[in-house]
Order: sequence, then C-alpha cells, then structure tokens
Amino acid sequence: MFEGFSAFMQYIVDMGASVMLPIVIAILSIIVGVKPSKAIRAGLMIGVGFVGLSLIVNLMNSELGPAAQAMSERFGLSLSVVDQGWPGISPVTWKSSIALVAIPLAIIINIIMLVTHLTKVVNVDIWNIWHFTFTGAIVYVVTGNYWFGLLGVAIHAIVAYKLGDIWAPVIKNYFGLDGITIPHGDSAHMAPYAVFVDWVIDRIPGLRNIDINADTLQEKIGVMGEPVVIGFVLGSIIGLLAGYDLAGFLALGINMAAVMVLMPKIVKCIMDGLLPLSEAAKKFMNEKFGGREYYIGLDPAILLGDPQVVTAGLIFIPITLLIAVLIPGNRVLPFGDLATISFFIAIAVGIHKGNLFRTLFSGSLIMAITIWIANQTIPWVTALGVSTASIDAGTTIAALDQGGAPLTYIITQIFTLQNLPALLVIGIPYAACIIMSAYYSKKLSAKIAAKEIEKES
Repeated sequence: MFEGFSAFMQYIVDMGASVMLPIVIAILSIIVGVKPSKAIRAGLMIGVGFVGLSLIVNLMNSELGPAAQAMSERFGLSLSVVDQGWPGISPVTWKSSIALVAIPLAIIINIIMLVTHLTKVVNVDIWNIWHFTFTGAIVYVVTGNYWFGLLGVAIHAIVAYKLGDIWAPVIKNYFGLDGITIPHGDSAHMAPYAVFVDWVIDRIPGLRNIDINADTLQEKIGVMGEPVVIGFVLGSIIGLLAGYDLAGFLALGINMAAVMVLMPKIVKCIMDGLLPLSEAAKKFMNEKFGGREYYIGLDPAILLGDPQVVTAGLIFIPITLLIAVLIPGNRVLPFGDLATISFFIAIAVGIHKGNLFRTLFSGSLIMAITIWIANQTIPWVTALGVSTASIDAGTTIAALDQGGAPLTYIITQIFTLQNLPALLVIGIPYAACIIMSAYYSKKLSAKIAAKEIEKES
C-alpha cells in the first residue's frame, strides 16, 4: 500500500509543476469551501502562471547559460568541475531509491507538524520535495545506510517547514504576499546569512544609510531606472563581457528586458489563482480552528515577480564567476545555476527591503559559501550520479543548488564526521544565523501586527 502511494505520488510529480500544482490547489480549494468551478479556474490560472515561469526560466537558461560559458572561456577560467544546476541535478535526485519514500514521508511530517502546531506551513509544492530527497539520497549514498537516508529527508523537511514559518513575515512585508511562504530551496536555506549581514550593516555608521534599489534609481535617473531599461543594460553588459558582437549583446539585452517586464505579469497569474484558496482558507480556519493562521508553501520562483530580485540575479552572474575564481582551491565552474542565481538571493532581497547595496554583501557571502560547500560535496554528488546511472564512472560533477547548501552539508557530516573542523566552521555560524533569523522574524511579525491594528483603529 505504501509503495503504491509512493508510485502514485511519483506519477503526479513527473507531470511537472504546471500540471501538479493546479490539481493540488483545485482540490485544496474545494476542501476549504471554494465552488468547484471557481476552484478549477484558480488551478488553471496557477498552471498558466507556472507555464509562463517555465518559459521565462528556460529563456534565461538558454540565453544566459551560453553567455556565462563564453564569459568563463574568454577570461580563461580553468575550473574543472561543472555545476549541473537544478535542471541537471533534480532528475538525478528523483532516480534515487530514496525518492520513492521521500514524498509521502515529507507529507506525513508536514501533517504531524501542523496537527501538533509545530508549523503553520501547508506545503503544496510537492515537486520541490526533491530538495529534501537530495539530502536523503546524499546521506544514503555516502553512508550506505537507507534508514540514515530517510532520517536525512526527515530532518531536512522539519527544518524547511520551520524556515517557512520564519520567512512568512518577510514574504508578506516586502513582497506583499499574505498567507504565502517559501520553505524550499536555496532561497530559504541561505537567507539566514542575509539576516546576519543586515544586522552588521545596521551597526556601521554611513553604510546603514545607503539605500539603492530600482525605485530610487528611477526617481533619480528617470526612465533609465525603469525595470525594462535596467534589464536591457544588464543583459547587454553580460553580453559584452561574454565577447558578443553588436547583434549578440543587443539581443541578450532585449531578452533580459523582456524578463524584467514579463516576470511580474506572470507571477500575477499565480497570485490570482491563489487568491480564492487564500480567502476561503482563512474563513475555514476561523470556523474550524479559531482563526489559526497558516501559510501556503510555494516555490521561490514566485518571488521573481519583484524587479529587485531579477536585477540582483543579473548582477550576480559576473560576480559569482569572480567569486569562483577568488576562492582558494575552488574547482567548481558555476554554470547550470548561473541563470537562476535569483533563487539563491530572493528572500535576502526581501530581508534587505529591496536594498541592492546590502544585497551585494549578503549575496556575495551566500554565493561564496555555496561555492565552497559545493567543492566539498563533489565526491558525494558524483557518487549519487553514478549510483543512479545518471553519469558514467570516472565523470565528476558538482551542484550549487542543494549541493552547496549548508543544511545538506551539515546533515551529511553529522552522519559521517568526515571533516569535523569543516562541520564546526559551517554548522555553528549557520545555527547562529538561524537563531538570529527566528528573532528577526518575531520582531517583524510584531511590527506587522502593530501596523494592522493601527489601520483598523
């Protein structure tokens, strides 16, 4: 029975987010009282939104990927292990035997945590359970113990749902998405470092007063500060750094301008689809559970509707390559995830309230830590690829997304103790940053509540 359920969930996941999420959202909407016709429309709108997101992300990958490769070749970056990116490493993860059990395990843990009031996150993004699965698969392939692998999935899921609780006030306060949170991927896992950076900058006179974002740029330089122009300029600069000719860098500039303009419109489709569920769910929770608050857990892709996030992502393409060169002993060539660097720093942008100046500091720290950890996990990621017959023996691969995540690294090191000093160097500061983040979230929630009371009075 359990295996049958796992196979069914795997079948649903294989449909992809654009098919899976509309089904999940429509069913949840009907359960909480939305009319079937309205629920189906809401699900379809979310499907349309995710198809649009997929088109935009594919555009970014197809345009920025070759530009990043050309840039690295032009500047003679001799980094021998190529980052596979989430498009390359997620299919490898789903091939692991851990994947059959990871999906129902993550769902059961979510339900238990909701019932026991340990989280407010209702995770509907089943596809992104691949992040939990990756951790479990790595633990399994490194230790050879299947039960350790499942425990790795469980620990990752618990921490992710708690991070979803922590980031919900940020998602509401900055991104304006009420009742939504992001428990998944590098965006949620790396954001604690941004809280630390924000705390440090707040204590440095002069620096703490600097605020640079697309809105202030638009006020100061007019049309040149509009998202469409920023996208064109940044895209063109990347094309120039890649050595493109006039037609090439202008085309890249236009494509990135299109991303800046179209992404918010596409994300709006998703939010329109979520609105009926959000409203009905609040009413349902008021009637059944005395108004208990909860958050729908979604993919960080919905945060790309913010121009600051996309702008930061474009800026960090050359910066990430520079960081890769500067880290001593680094062998990883950032490639597969370069086009979607925005996913790594999206919540960080929200923590900094869109301040790109602060995001430069936190983003640089985030990418440096990601690249350093990705170097340490090369043998693990390679072993996973070989064990699932995704790569040939003798081939070496790396992954920034999840392969460079502190959480996966810490969990695996706890089970293996292969490198105790590195575990302490990564683990202790990361735990401290999460504690700081929980305190930050509590203060922000109080501020939001005070503002809402003030509006009502």
